[in-house]
Amino acid sequence: MIGQFQAYINRYNLIAEGDKVILALSGGIDSMVLADLLLKTKVEFVAAHCNFHLRGHESDGDDWFVRRFAEKCGIQCFVKHFETEKYAAKYGISIEMAARDLRYAWFEQLRQQLGYDKIAVAHHADDQAETFFINLLRGAGLNGLKGMKPQNGVVIRPLLWASREQIRKYAAENHIVWREDHTNAESVYLRNKIRNQLLPTFDELQPEARQGLYKSLEHLSAENELYRALLKEKLAQIVELDGDVQRLPFSKLVKAKVPEPSVPEPVEGVEGPTSSFQLLFEWLRQFGFNTDQCHFIYDAIGTGVGNQYCSATHRLVIGRDELQLSEIKEKKDDEIQIGIGEEEILSPFHLCFSKLERTADFIIDKSSEVAQLDFNKLSFPLTFRHWRHGDRFHPLGMKGSKLLSDFFVDQKFTEYQKQNVWLLVSAGGDILWVVGYRLDDRFKITDDTKTVFECRWNRP
Repeated sequence: MIGQFQAYINRYNLIAEGDKVILALSGGIDSMVLADLLLKTKVEFVAAHCNFHLRGHESDGDDWFVRRFAEKCGIQCFVKHFETEKYAAKYGISIEMAARDLRYAWFEQLRQQLGYDKIAVAHHADDQAETFFINLLRGAGLNGLKGMKPQNGVVIRPLLWASREQIRKYAAENHIVWREDHTNAESVYLRNKIRNQLLPTFDELQPEARQGLYKSLEHLSAENELYRALLKEKLAQIVELDGDVQRLPFSKLVKAKVPEPSVPEPVEGVEGPTSSFQLLFEWLRQFGFNTDQCHFIYDAIGTGVGNQYCSATHRLVIGRDELQLSEIKEKKDDEIQIGIGEEEILSPFHLCFSKLERTADFIIDKSSEVAQLDFNKLSFPLTFRHWRHGDRFHPLGMKGSKLLSDFFVDQKFTEYQKQNVWLLVSAGGDILWVVGYRLDDRFKITDDTKTVFECRWNRP
């Protein structure tokens, strides 16, 4: 296995001579085998362990185990503790996604701090197969189905060639000790269901079924690379550059269309993407536009002259005979601070502030011009400002967070509305009120509220 490991590293140039590597070491069998292989191939590395505090004493046991292993091997070890559940709740995302975001952000921070070259993670071929089925069930295209790359930026996956069975065999032969995560055997998360239920059934269908799947994933990856190269050439032919503006004439989009695959019998109510739409989507996705936005844009071609659609960084305008794409330029943001006890501001708009006691007969004012918030949840000074790219809030009545840009799309904001809407923000940076539209659910009045902060907008 050492020979295969070294050959895979050389084939994809994952670790060059002199490279210093941070190993993501969980204490599980995969990362412990990777640690053993790095030691035996004389790679200079340090260990980085994440304690997500999701499994009580087991998480602390993993922490202790990794520290002892690193000490025994003379490896420097870094450990980071995370409040994963709080992070997931704050951003309205799954525990899995929260853990992923936290660990990769810390790994990169540590890499820059140490001046190291690569971050090694222990994904293997079975992880690749599980990811394929996860993305398949989500309706992914070629780019999602191709799976993980051996290298993505500074993140390398030196075990991507090896199956779980090969890793277990190597661990047994080399007397490698590891920590077992009991949650891997629980079919709660989708990945675990695929691992514990789908893939074993897959194995029963045909001998060496997984090997066939691994080969198919390699083919998909190679075909995706070819597709991306051809796509780049095609877009260069039809997109015109005019200073800071990219223009895509409708005529070129139609002419660029390739023959559609023939469908013997159309399925009622099911419509797949056309090649023209696919070209449009591939052009716009690189600028942050999502699938739904691209469908709206495609459907509006020829009829929605003047319509504007925005991603976090770019604005697209539908012209009479072309699409016009330009970068959104940052403008200096006006800010107005509101301290405790301040009663009124007159500019840039008229607002009155008051502090009210919530008595038994208190009636919540639900009009769009009024924000009534739980005073004890606020941190002063408050600030009125315009929206910024990446702003999130928890819309009243909704669980979890939402990008403000997505909220604007849902509310069918015009570009003018989006650029001119005001936000009320706490000293901690939390959005309290999209003025005139929606409160943040976290700061609403509840049965426990004793004091109410009222902000009343006196429209002209």
